[in-house]
Amino acid sequence: MTSLNCLIVEDEPLAATILEDYVRQIPYLRLTGRCADALQALEALREAPVDVLFLDINLPGLKGLDFLRSLQYPPQVILTTAYHEYALESYDLGVVDYLLKPIDFERFIKAVQKLKRPGSPAEALAKAGRPFQFFNVNKKMVRVWLDEIQHVESLKEYVRIFLPGGRSIVTKMQLGELERSLEGFGFLRVHRSFIVALRHIEAFTATEVTAGGTEIPVGRQYKEEVARALENLSGG
Repeated sequence: MTSLNCLIVEDEPLAATILEDYVRQIPYLRLTGRCADALQALEALREAPVDVLFLDINLPGLKGLDFLRSLQYPPQVILTTAYHEYALESYDLGVVDYLLKPIDFERFIKAVQKLKRPGSPAEALAKAGRPFQFFNVNKKMVRVWLDEIQHVESLKEYVRIFLPGGRSIVTKMQLGELERSLEGFGFLRVHRSFIVALRHIEAFTATEVTAGGTEIPVGRQYKEEVARALENLSGG
């Protein structure tokens, strides 16, 4: 897997240590250094270009956003700050994401999943027709092939993803968020608590669908959309 070289620019030692720990848990991130201010970071970038900056806004001396504006060819940037009021200004600078302290690991993962990795195996496999996503399962990033997902059940703040052979994983994510990430890959919301993979539907009626041997109810508010999708699926 292609690695992204990362530099942490953070003057608070505890916050920097937490970010360093998070970076080391992501397989495709490689930490190249930590800097306590923008001038140290500028020197680090001159010595060795990096792919990703984790940049604090409220740095001593030259502030984070001013430092970012000074870079002629900035890398991908994820901002870290305790102040939400800079969000709009930061997105005008093309940052990847904006993390509010204290930063939890689940939110960190959502941010780094937005990073571009040109030429990575994931990109190549997606182009070849078998895309996948990584999900956080007990602080371990687990790859799941999208064509293996049979259905997904909401567990309030978590979702359970059902896979072949009776396997499943649980990850912290809202069902609506996962639904958006699966758009265009053949998945259908059939109930407020369920998403189903069209390729795994084995049978259906007006009130339920069966996928992977599991009977799943069709919610009242989803009936029309589900009926249209199933009609197309069955060639009607």
